[in-house]
Amino acid sequence: MSDVPVRKPGSSRWTAAIPWLFVLLWSSGFIGSKLGVPYAEPFTFLTLRYCIVLMILVPLALITRAPWPKGKGQMAHVAFAGLMIHALYLSGCVWSLKLGLPAGVLSLIVSLQPLFTAAFAGVALGEKVLPRQWGGLALGFVGTALVVAHKTGSGLTFVMTLPAIAALVGITVGTMWQKRHCPAFDLRTSTVVQYAASLLITAVLAVSTETMQVQWSGQFVFALLWVALVLSIGAISLLNHLIKSGTAVNVASLFYTVPAVTALMAWGIFGEILTGLSLIGMVVAALGVWLARGR
Repeated sequence: MSDVPVRKPGSSRWTAAIPWLFVLLWSSGFIGSKLGVPYAEPFTFLTLRYCIVLMILVPLALITRAPWPKGKGQMAHVAFAGLMIHALYLSGCVWSLKLGLPAGVLSLIVSLQPLFTAAFAGVALGEKVLPRQWGGLALGFVGTALVVAHKTGSGLTFVMTLPAIAALVGITVGTMWQKRHCPAFDLRTSTVVQYAASLLITAVLAVSTETMQVQWSGQFVFALLWVALVLSIGAISLLNHLIKSGTAVNVASLFYTVPAVTALMAWGIFGEILTGLSLIGMVVAALGVWLARGR
């Protein structure tokens, strides 16, 4: 008899579905934030979000006796990756929107992440980026630009873009840092470390720059629970799995589809305009991701 393990069809289908489930959940985070931000200032909203996540994950980690990162060095690596992905990326996004940067421009700036990741993947991670992948990444960026073209607006200033650029740096450095320095990554405890570190940053920003007043309503509670449970636990768990099991370029390329999926959600929920150019951009972005990820 052969000792070669046989992969179950159901397991294979689930593995193939994980990237697209991640895109769906990650895209819904922008909708949840739009529902909740009118009732609380951005950093206050993020602080409450992280508190809820920790209230769930800390008891889970303790009850299941999950292993914690070993030593101060590993703990520091995990915390730094979390600060980049959660604190710097999300804070940069909300701060740029607060300064008046149009959401379309923000989407376009952070959509440079796959190209930045590919540019540094060889040096930082030793990953080889194939010509087909470079073509797919470039095509994905063009598609994203088409999706958000009608939302770019005018009256932009350099100051508005600085937090968005910081967000781009955060999500790029964070994913590559985690891929390189956190190979043994227990989702339960390491996520606690990452959110605890991020909470310190957002709480300080909320106390120092905002009134921290919240208008409690049914819509706000729904939005807060949605981004805390579905995004900060569900989507981030999937992202961590993808970072651990795939190449950095493959993971980063998925972010090209986020503006398209978000646009579809905003059209269905808020009735936002969806132009013919946007639809073409969605197809182009999807083709780019297909080329970048390969078979």
